[in-house]
Amino acid sequence: MKITRNETQWQTLIQNQQTSGLTISNYCQQHQLPTSSFYAFKKKLGLTSNSFVRAKVIQQIELLEEQPSITLTVGKANVSLPATTSATYLAQILRELS
Repeated sequence: MKITRNETQWQTLIQNQQTSGLTISNYCQQHQLPTSSFYAFKKKLGLTSNSFVRAKVIQQIELLEEQPSITLTVGKANVSLPATTSATYLAQILRELS
């Protein structure tokens, strides 16, 4: 069944999408709206803006400082390993080098 909406209803839908934090595609899917109609009314109502893009932080990450490395020097050879290298692995390397 096709639902007919007037310009005021479309303007409300478009404003609700902009404040919802959802992409247009996800918003239209949740509200069973054709995305082509959504874009057409957004353009018709002059609600398109090319100046700014609304961004939302969805995940924050913590930047870690570079970890010091472990450097083994045997003769003229240097081997650098991450500081997180396991003691078992280090022991195995040292046995092999001696």
